[in-house]
Amino acid sequence: MGYIEDLRKIVGTQPLILVGSVVGIIDEENKILLQKRPNGMWALPGGLLELGESAEEAGRREVFEETGVEIGQLELVGVFSGKQYFVTLPNGDQFYPVTIAYICKDIKNKTITIDGIESIDAQFFDIRELPDGTSPLIRKLIEQYSIII
Repeated sequence: MGYIEDLRKIVGTQPLILVGSVVGIIDEENKILLQKRPNGMWALPGGLLELGESAEEAGRREVFEETGVEIGQLELVGVFSGKQYFVTLPNGDQFYPVTIAYICKDIKNKTITIDGIESIDAQFFDIRELPDGTSPLIRKLIEQYSIII
């Protein structure tokens, strides 16, 4: 059981502040890796930090778990937080995410392997031609990425 699950046993569904990392992985053709989540939305790979884990470690771990892609050096893009990102999950859990966004062009292994649980698909897309169903939050993050690409 992970940190968040243990915490939820204590606090139930009440709002929490949770910290996570997402990574915009850019290949040599300037395409960005997106994963399709089970809800049908395309998003950047990423997830919440576990106890003792750095934001960079969490980003690399989540990218590998969700897409099979191995990455190296990360460059900080920004931190996204605030009431506009408030989430209520289908099970009633509520949280305010603090999302630390990175960009990575240091791809160690580009072979995509989806887990079928957190990701039902993963592909590289032209950053100017994102697929239908790309999360509005992710579009905002990608706009931020585009400034530094």
